[in-house]
Amino acid sequence: MRPLLVALLGLLLLLQYRLWLGEGGIRERQGLETQARAGEESNQRLRERNDALAHQVLELQEGDEMLEAVAREELGLVRQGEEFILFVEDDSEEKSP
Repeated sequence: MRPLLVALLGLLLLLQYRLWLGEGGIRERQGLETQARAGEESNQRLRERNDALAHQVLELQEGDEMLEAVAREELGLVRQGEEFILFVEDDSEEKSP
């Protein structure tokens, strides 16, 4: 009876080891779930970015307002008859503590 009990206990320990630490075990599953969550978050950020870019492309294709805004901001263009005024902050002033 005693050898059978030792054999069953050894088998139970072996199965528990494989369940928790073996290939395809609980630890590996938790790691894969963490990777999946990180991938889903990354995909969501990329989807939002793609949606914003698609919206911007549609605005550029359909209207002149967005095109004009991009030209003004990125290229520094002004319309005929407008005056360009640039305000520069003076960084040389010492700030009192």
